[in-house]
Amino acid sequence: MRPLLVLFVIFVTSPLLGQYEFCAGSKGDPIYHQDFEGGNTALPSGFTTYDYVTGDPNDGQFTVSDQLGQNNGTWHPYFPETAISGGKALIVNASYDSGQFFQTSISGLCQNTTYEFSAFLMNVYDRSSEACEEGGIPVNVRFEIWDITETILLKTMSTGNVISTTAPEWENFGLTFHSQAGQDAIILKMYNNGEGGCGNDLAIDDIIFRSCGDLTTISSTEGSSEKLDICEEDLPGTIELNANPDLSVYSSHFYQWQSSSDLKTWIDIPGENSETLITDGIMTNTYFRVKVAEDPNNLSGNYCSSASSPFNVNIVETPQAPINNGDKIICGNEPYPPLVVTPEPGEWINWYDQPFGGQLLAEKSSSFYPEKEGTFYAEAVKEGFLCQPGQRTAVIFKVLPAPEISPDENRFLCEGSTISLKAGPAGMTYLWSTGQTTRSIEVSSAGDFSVEIYNSYGCKVVQKFKVDEVDLPKIKGITSRERTVTVEVEQEGEFEFSLNGRTFQRSNVFDSVNGGIYIAYMRDVFGCATVSQKFAHLVIPEFITPNNDGFNDYFELNGVSFFGASEIKIFDRYGKLLKVGNGDTFRWDGTSAGKELPADDYWYQIKIEGFDVKKGSFSLIR
Repeated sequence: MRPLLVLFVIFVTSPLLGQYEFCAGSKGDPIYHQDFEGGNTALPSGFTTYDYVTGDPNDGQFTVSDQLGQNNGTWHPYFPETAISGGKALIVNASYDSGQFFQTSISGLCQNTTYEFSAFLMNVYDRSSEACEEGGIPVNVRFEIWDITETILLKTMSTGNVISTTAPEWENFGLTFHSQAGQDAIILKMYNNGEGGCGNDLAIDDIIFRSCGDLTTISSTEGSSEKLDICEEDLPGTIELNANPDLSVYSSHFYQWQSSSDLKTWIDIPGENSETLITDGIMTNTYFRVKVAEDPNNLSGNYCSSASSPFNVNIVETPQAPINNGDKIICGNEPYPPLVVTPEPGEWINWYDQPFGGQLLAEKSSSFYPEKEGTFYAEAVKEGFLCQPGQRTAVIFKVLPAPEISPDENRFLCEGSTISLKAGPAGMTYLWSTGQTTRSIEVSSAGDFSVEIYNSYGCKVVQKFKVDEVDLPKIKGITSRERTVTVEVEQEGEFEFSLNGRTFQRSNVFDSVNGGIYIAYMRDVFGCATVSQKFAHLVIPEFITPNNDGFNDYFELNGVSFFGASEIKIFDRYGKLLKVGNGDTFRWDGTSAGKELPADDYWYQIKIEGFDVKKGSFSLIR
């Protein structure tokens, strides 16, 4: 948790106001880190002259807590999560008198070493409360580093004015100083520089001391930094590393090279104390770093020296043969599936047509789509490295012959009959949608049927049959008009028609038919049934023009001579009988009692033995 100090202080002006001096190089592990996580208790004697309380402190009081603004509504209500420890803190309400409010001693320092002191500070007054004019008196703290005798001031720094904010906000302050020969302890003092009044309440957290050294990098003669990759086939490996301090802190440099296998435990390499490390016989993944100090005595511990970032000698292992996810055997009428292998993470797969060498078929893919059957070979390579691949894995792809594909059929069933459905080809195993297992089946109803045809390899094709019931022919009636005969049907269908029983046509209309007695035939094209109907076909004129030009001068019937007894009558529009006679010799010229009748519509009635009476009209045109 984070330590915190809240003060209500009166500040004095410092000539070192705001001169922050953080370590510009590499920082060692903290030799002192006060985070106030010992609990909500008073600090040990000597830390402060203030009185300990629980809850928000008043003037000259302090507390240790992770709660802020518990009963002081002008303070921020919480600590932001931007300090290091992020928990309990020292909260101090400074007195109106400026002066020292905190002191502690730090031991375990290394001699002749540069150190960084840092602390997080926050103005806890909430500017949005508007309890103080102009945001309140700003916080201003002076840090002093003394020798253990408190006679020599090693370094001092003031924060400058830390003004209040509308949201809680930590600010980090720091300075650097140099320990002397034989010096292993110092004293830290903190003063408030502010003036009394409204505001000037602060918090301090994460008081840290740690060594400060040059920022050192490692380079190799291979030209790489931070990492060098060695392929397994090139082992044992030999490398030459160089330490490169940036000279930002140390005036003199002493080295100790170290190695590690896990980045946790570092072991000194005996005798390697120069800026260059040459090592051979490397067989495993190894990390190297170099510790740098201004005094050779400080190389023995991590608190008195700085260390470079680790340099990784990475051994790129030769991949194992990828795992075959399964050979593929399919039938010839199935789509070709991908061949798949499983590599280790960080590996690519290349595909070849031979166990060694051969043609590259696909690369950087764990799956491969073959274009023909055969044996294909998958090879794993480490992604991003130019190292040797591992052994190849054979993957077999076999295509079995499928049965010959038979076309689907559309069959027609006569009413009350059965038809045979036959699957092709012969010599196979069959399974019909009806459950039957013979090559042929008999069906007596319309519907959709299918059969699965299997060969000896277990491959199959599916043949489908659509059976439709045939519409039987039915003559609705026969229309005779002039020289045209039309056979009217009950329903649409696949039918043929004939007037002589020998020559059939698909059309139900016959043209240029002479008058006479006929039999109309109708049959379906599938040969299920034929029906017929006898009818009289008379060529009855629709008009006459009795002008003696030889064309349409008379109302007479063509073909009436083919019939038996017949009678024809002519009427005017009022039903007056104008003429009656035998059909075989009947002829009317548009006169009555020797007088020409006017142009008009006239009606006829024709009776033929054995047939229905025909009635209709025609026009007399003059």
